[in-house]
Amino acid sequence: MTQNSEPADPARRTILRGAGLGIGAGLVCGLASAHAQTTGAATAQAADGAIWSAEYWANKGDVRLNLWRKRVGAPRPGEQPLPVLFLVHGSSNSTRSSYDLTVPGKGEYSLMNVMARYGYDVWTMDHDGYGHSGSSGNNSDIASSVLDLKAAIPVVAQETGQAKFHFYGTSSGAIRAGAYAQEHPERVDRLVLVAFTYKGTGAPEIGRRAQRIEAYRNNNRRKRDAAMIRSIFTRDGHASSYDMAVPEAIIAAELKFGDQVPTGTYLDMAVNLPKVDPKKVLSPVLMIRGVHDGNSTNEDLLDFYQQLPNGDRQFVILPHTAHSPGYGNNRHLLWYATRNFLAAPAPVVAS
Repeated sequence: MTQNSEPADPARRTILRGAGLGIGAGLVCGLASAHAQTTGAATAQAADGAIWSAEYWANKGDVRLNLWRKRVGAPRPGEQPLPVLFLVHGSSNSTRSSYDLTVPGKGEYSLMNVMARYGYDVWTMDHDGYGHSGSSGNNSDIASSVLDLKAAIPVVAQETGQAKFHFYGTSSGAIRAGAYAQEHPERVDRLVLVAFTYKGTGAPEIGRRAQRIEAYRNNNRRKRDAAMIRSIFTRDGHASSYDMAVPEAIIAAELKFGDQVPTGTYLDMAVNLPKVDPKKVLSPVLMIRGVHDGNSTNEDLLDFYQQLPNGDRQFVILPHTAHSPGYGNNRHLLWYATRNFLAAPAPVVAS
């Protein structure tokens, strides 16, 4: 494990407060208190101070998987544990450029920093073949990704003392998180699925991937160069929903790992959907999509949503937002919806 602390940034704190950190502070504290009184679970309290970070490793057979953790302040023996939020990355970018990106001069883009300041112990990982993790040489499909999570979660449990965690996934990361949740419901507290795809019916981007099925089947890796990264921000036809400095920051962070990434999730999304059975996802679920997301349709996602067995569920459509809300100009709306869902009190069960 390696670790360091980031000094508190007054400008960053101002941005976060403006994005919702101070909105309804009494309400959020009340929600946290109600949740603690009802369940006895660890609850999140907005925190200030230096963000501490550390790197960990998990083993999936011979493959070393890199984990990254951020929270306000280093953990101390005997302290009340913080609620854990585990972030799952998607198909084209590794986890730090997905959830801990710095875009110079453009404000906060790190979801890890945002959620850490909301009071969470935030973890994430690079999947097999991505970023800082090793590679088995496979195509890192959804099934492989579930095995990655199975390898990583015991490390998180050991370091935090917690048995259940909140999970959050974006794009194919949402499919990865959902697939893990259906196999291990005992590990999942609340689940956030952002830019999820269920069956992909009628989704333009899924249709484009279907045209390249043989290429994905015959190659375990695909081209992910600067042009491809930029295309993520233009393919839905709403490039103005992003600041174009964002893809340039991702390019700078990602191309040091090379210009190729695994094909598995693209192949799964082209021919093997659905990968998640909503009836097997037992936790509370928040589904969030941008109104212009080309990876799904409202009809596709509402089909999934209506089959979820847990009545504690929400469906949110973000305005002026395309496929990648965390990179978008309206990311503060994503943070707001996610925070409120995770802080919700447990319902009183009717007899």
